[in-house]
Amino acid sequence: MTQGSKSGGRQARLYLSRVDPWSVAKAAFMLAIAVGIIIVVSVSVLWLALSSLGVFETLSRNVNEVVGNSQANFDLMSVLDFSRVLGVTIVLASVEVILVSILATIFAFMYNLTVGLTGGVEVVLTDHQ
Repeated sequence: MTQGSKSGGRQARLYLSRVDPWSVAKAAFMLAIAVGIIIVVSVSVLWLALSSLGVFETLSRNVNEVVGNSQANFDLMSVLDFSRVLGVTIVLASVEVILVSILATIFAFMYNLTVGLTGGVEVVLTDHQ
């Protein structure tokens, strides 16, 4: 047999007829934790980059010029303080972790309930020799 010719490989048709909700919950939780960490790190890096470029000071100065009131200066840095932004980001990432874990588990239960009607997901595995 030459290297260019291919023989028909073996095929196996498998049906995913049930998923374990506990396994789905654990996997979804770990992936959601990873996404939450990525969100917190990216917001921190973005805030530090914008702060070092002076974007917040420029925006604060522009708002004060538009308002035009010398007694009421708007300080954007007090509103967008790093600890406040990071705190809100951590809260949102925590909510994301909880929601993703719960929704993935609910979808696993729903898949198990509907697999009797649909027959499950068909997976075809081939072995090319």
